[in-house]
Amino acid sequence: MQERQHPIGSGFTAASTAADVLRGIDLTGRNVIVTGGHVGLGLETTRALSEAGASVTVGSRDPERAAPALAGIERVEIARLDLLDPASIDAFIARYLGLGHPLHILINNAGIMAGPLVRDARGYEAQFATNHLGHFQLTLGLLPALRAAHGARVVNVTSGGHRLSDIRWDDPHFTTGYDGMLAYGQSKTANVLFAVELDRRWAPDGIRGYAVHPGVVFGTNLAPSITDDELRAMGLIDETGQPIIDPARGKKTVRQGASTAVFAATSPLLADLGGVYLKDNDVSRLDTPRPINFGAEEDIPSDVVPHAIDPVSARRLWELSEQLLKA
Repeated sequence: MQERQHPIGSGFTAASTAADVLRGIDLTGRNVIVTGGHVGLGLETTRALSEAGASVTVGSRDPERAAPALAGIERVEIARLDLLDPASIDAFIARYLGLGHPLHILINNAGIMAGPLVRDARGYEAQFATNHLGHFQLTLGLLPALRAAHGARVVNVTSGGHRLSDIRWDDPHFTTGYDGMLAYGQSKTANVLFAVELDRRWAPDGIRGYAVHPGVVFGTNLAPSITDDELRAMGLIDETGQPIIDPARGKKTVRQGASTAVFAATSPLLADLGGVYLKDNDVSRLDTPRPINFGAEEDIPSDVVPHAIDPVSARRLWELSEQLLKA
């Protein structure tokens, strides 16, 4: 895996937008699913892919609340999807497969971050269950539609926060003590490992997997529990409450943040490359673990670190995830 993890010279930058990376790409006749595609990065992703001609299904816990945000965007439909509820995921899968449509692009975008400890009905820690396990169940269930596309891509929206924690193999659900940011980091590592193993298993069927870091994007509703004082301390908003935009240091607008997922989903430059972690519209270099320091003048380290692309861990997580779905 490590030999794949180096920039390919895409020609795009950290400041490129979703519209930039889609310029000249026609997605007419392509079917896309975007989880959480009605808010923040997901909404911009939905809008950009639709403008390029794609037909987009948005998975939302509350379709009625999602509808106003998507009004006016062409070729978009909304279906109920609660990633913490296995029955809801199965119903979404059954509905989509029942339509008989091939699925060309699946963007596993929805997620939650930090906050107090929450467990689902199975007792699973909510960030791991939502950010990883729900998407794992969804993706496996949609495999027939992905195969039917005869060339499909699965994009997992992860984060440079994967650097905070490897998989806690002995206690993934934090039964012996909880740290919200470590739980978030574990779930984001899981997103990357899932893409690595998916690509290994499914590339022979023409299905490629990617994990993407969008940058630090203010205003996405990912972590509503973080206060303005905390955001100022992290150098993400100024004294007036306005976001600090500095894409070269990883702090982006929503349009810039959505670009790397769109790049992973559509770029012809990735036609023969999968199972990689991307940032700033290119393949990330491999980095060594180091602290994540926030601040107005700080670069926020977000290149991938070895534990997130380890092929042994990727297979182990796949097997663990299958077991957890059966429990």
